[in-house]
Amino acid sequence: MSRFRGLWQASLNATKRALTWNLEELMPPSERYIFNFNSKEELKKWHLYSDSEYGGLSSASLEITDSGNGMNGIFSGNLSQDLSEGSKWNISRSGFCGMRSKKFDGFIDLDSYDTIAMKLKGDGRCYISTIYTENWVNSPGQQEDNSWQSFVFVPKDNWYIAKIPLARYLPTWRGNVIDAEMEMNPSRVVGMSLSVNAEGGVPGAKSGPGDFRVEVDWIKALRSELPVQ
Repeated sequence: MSRFRGLWQASLNATKRALTWNLEELMPPSERYIFNFNSKEELKKWHLYSDSEYGGLSSASLEITDSGNGMNGIFSGNLSQDLSEGSKWNISRSGFCGMRSKKFDGFIDLDSYDTIAMKLKGDGRCYISTIYTENWVNSPGQQEDNSWQSFVFVPKDNWYIAKIPLARYLPTWRGNVIDAEMEMNPSRVVGMSLSVNAEGGVPGAKSGPGDFRVEVDWIKALRSELPVQ
């Protein structure tokens, strides 16, 4: 190889390495923690809701405890399909509870990711994972966030990593799927929730009124071509 050709090849290789380093610096990490239930401080980021706000009798709690293998969250309660006597609310269904994150300070950008992953240990029920995005689908006068939901079955008694592609989340309004072609904007996520209903879900999952309990270790966003640690 001539001296000129050798210098040219060395320069080309150096340029390739520089471009590779720049791409690695620009690329977000392969996974991103959204919530990590390893501290009681995490409780400040969530609030609970249930049908009790509308005359139902369901109840829920969220606590963070040490189960022997470190701290994790426990979302538990009781689902009831009964209504309190004399309720002023005329609701069509009861038997639901949820934990919803308080709104982020602005929003988080998940555009570089395509999957939500959750490490859970449950009771065999089917839960609902919801992503709230900044309202740009509906009319400007509507103040509610856009909500996107997907079922997540949680096997009983063993830790399980549920991975839900963002493409599987469907647009909903007040719990009902919107029959329209819509696309989530993952760059404008303002909150998330995990909820449970007495009825519905995937075939084979536990359903009906009664107690529920799911432990939550963490919730992450990730690019699906890479394994979850």
